Amino acid sequence: MQRHWQRKPLLIRGAFERFQPPLTIPQVKRLARRDDVESRLVWRESGRWHMERGPFSRLPPAREPGWTLLVQGVNLHDDGAAALMSQFRFVPDARLDDLMISIATDQGGVGPHFDSYDVFLLQGSGRRRWRIGKQRNLELDPEAPLKILQRFDPAEEFVLEAGDMLYLPPAYAHDGIAEGDDCMTLSIGFRSPSLEELARGMLEFASDSLAERPPAALRGHYRDPDQPAVDRPAALPESMVEAALAAVSAVKFDPQLASRYLGCWLTEPKPEVVFEPANPDALPDLEHNWPAAGVLALDRRTQMIYRGKLLFINGEVAPVPAGAALRTLADDRRLPCDAPASARLKDEERATLQEWLEAGWVHYLA
Repeated sequence: MQRHWQRKPLLIRGAFERFQPPLTIPQVKRLARRDDVESRLVWRESGRWHMERGPFSRLPPAREPGWTLLVQGVNLHDDGAAALMSQFRFVPDARLDDLMISIATDQGGVGPHFDSYDVFLLQGSGRRRWRIGKQRNLELDPEAPLKILQRFDPAEEFVLEAGDMLYLPPAYAHDGIAEGDDCMTLSIGFRSPSLEELARGMLEFASDSLAERPPAALRGHYRDPDQPAVDRPAALPESMVEAALAAVSAVKFDPQLASRYLGCWLTEPKPEVVFEPANPDALPDLEHNWPAAGVLALDRRTQMIYRGKLLFINGEVAPVPAGAALRTLADDRRLPCDAPASARLKDEERATLQEWLEAGWVHYLA
């Protein structure tokens, strides 16, 4: 993190010794058939790039060279992929985005491109040749259906085999080409919102907050008792401009507002995520009969972060503060029921955990 993060690439040979990917190539293909999974097929034909979005009822034959299948958010659909992604939590969860798996036949790739975020490229099986370079010219091919660089000037080249991993900082150009069949690459990507996106989100969140609970300074209406008669009625009154500026200044853009906005936004589930409510009859009664053993574990799709006493889960502000036990649940994604912190849970915290249990956000493992 001190030498490479957002600074320069890092090649790690044997990052995962005797690595076995969490899914096989046939399992990745089956995911691409589902309409709740984001997938893309990329290939090049007659010198032109082509892309098609899933779901796919059929894919090109494995013996046909030059095509790549990309499946996004695999960690949302597979426990093994979620466990692998959890090994990258040395970076805050607020930045960790998803795990994508790409499979390719010989010479398959998606063209030279760059990402606006950090990425770890972990080779799952087969071989892939990566060419990388930090170039100034980031112009894109206007005719390509995906973001492909118009010109690419690589400075380094590596061939990755199973278990090897390459880290690339944002805007570092790269191009990966499969060498042989059965090539699988796992990409662990990180969320990197633009400053414009942050500003727009904060403004929208502040606007929604005003509609719910406007401050006292914004109650009432614009008044102009000293307004004289005018002979230029189309001119915008200076007093109204000043009133608008004064009204905006009454909105407090402070760490509390930023925390609430970021906490809700960053934990908002992906559009394809649907939680299945649990059968209440099959659940323990956390409110009245706390289990003496077992573990509470977050669902692999649940997002949970905190700042100070504010706790956020799946796009909502939790109705209880971020106490020691709930912070442990967020950090470890597990809370042993016999842990000392569990014994100190308040009644309202147990009631909240019960609600999350019934909603399918949390699971009890005996």
